[in-house]
Amino acid sequence: MTASVFIDGAAGTTGLEIRERLAGRTDLELVTLADNKRKDAAARRDAVNAADVVILCLPDDAAREAVALIDNPRTRVIDASSAHRVAAGWTYGFPELGFDVAGAARVSNPGCYPTGFLALVAPLVRAGLLVADTPLAVHGTSGYSGGGKAMIAEFESGAGSAHRAYALGLGHKHVPEMTQHARLTVAPIFMPSVANIHRGMVIEVPLHAAHLAAGTTLDQVRGALSDAYRNAPLVRVAADPATLIRIEDDAGTDRMTLHAFASPDAGQFRLVATLDNLGKGASGAAVQNLNIMIGADPLAGLVH
Repeated sequence: MTASVFIDGAAGTTGLEIRERLAGRTDLELVTLADNKRKDAAARRDAVNAADVVILCLPDDAAREAVALIDNPRTRVIDASSAHRVAAGWTYGFPELGFDVAGAARVSNPGCYPTGFLALVAPLVRAGLLVADTPLAVHGTSGYSGGGKAMIAEFESGAGSAHRAYALGLGHKHVPEMTQHARLTVAPIFMPSVANIHRGMVIEVPLHAAHLAAGTTLDQVRGALSDAYRNAPLVRVAADPATLIRIEDDAGTDRMTLHAFASPDAGQFRLVATLDNLGKGASGAAVQNLNIMIGADPLAGLVH
């Protein structure tokens, strides 16, 4: 059976990546709009109601408006914006963490930074190794392609810096998403930055042994991560300690790699995730969720 899909916002970075991944699929039919109709409310209403699945690649307010255009119970939605990531009635689109994407009518795609943070932290909380009121910090560095067309143009013109930190006021829309879906009671300190590399990202969460259950070992941390992703082909837990981790390690793919390190003498742990900010961090995750929702091979159109 062929499923019809409409990408609302197909001209943006995420939308273009999704469209590329869906190209050539015989199990899908793309609903499209002419360029001069992309902002026409009536044409968009027709398109969203004609599709089995709508993928929203829009700013938050526009995503909410698009959902309001749907007037039938059949059309399902994958929202790649941050508009619905902690909203009631929406399923969080991180199937590896047990969210029921297959049966959902409304799926909110995770953010790229929260994907790495949650992949590292949520299994430890669920396993009882990390208590929910632990004051955590997370640092993430992304390629500039995650910043949209304006940032891409800036960096590719040579005007971008080698590395820049932002969200210095410690308020960022990813924080509620991280807190809720990790089942934390204390919001983490989030420290994002952008590097002068097109795509790829690295996310780190440092821990003191005092933050973990008494006596927790590195083997237990790795074991909790391995158990959580035992049947998750897009998430790899490194078995051997790496001596070097690069921001581009998983760039150009739809997978994610998790690492855990420890210094028992110092009582310190360091958790690290690498992924592609446009792959598992955005477009790849949307395609994975689409595949699951329509009953297709979950890895169809993905690089792993």
